[in-house]
Amino acid sequence: MSVTSSATTSNAVVDNSARSRFELVEEGEMSFANYRLADGVMTIPYVEAAPALRGKGSAGRLMEGVVAEVRARGLKIVPVCGYAVSWFRRHPEHEDLLA
Repeated sequence: MSVTSSATTSNAVVDNSARSRFELVEEGEMSFANYRLADGVMTIPYVEAAPALRGKGSAGRLMEGVVAEVRARGLKIVPVCGYAVSWFRRHPEHEDLLA
């Protein structure tokens, strides 16, 4: 498992490679982003935050951790999930990672 800490939170985004997803636990609840990895490209088909975390920025912090890990590994990313697509639209500073 790989761990990426966000500067805005003491919690870490964890790559649970056995389940092919990134996970972030906050307030005892989990947000996660499923992924598929092939040929240097990470596809994100689904992002979910537990109902108790919705509207609190947890999914955004999760995406920051995912992007940090993708960048560190030298990969590209394809957001498929509607949330991930809209997150990249709001964060053009990461458009260099889009495949």
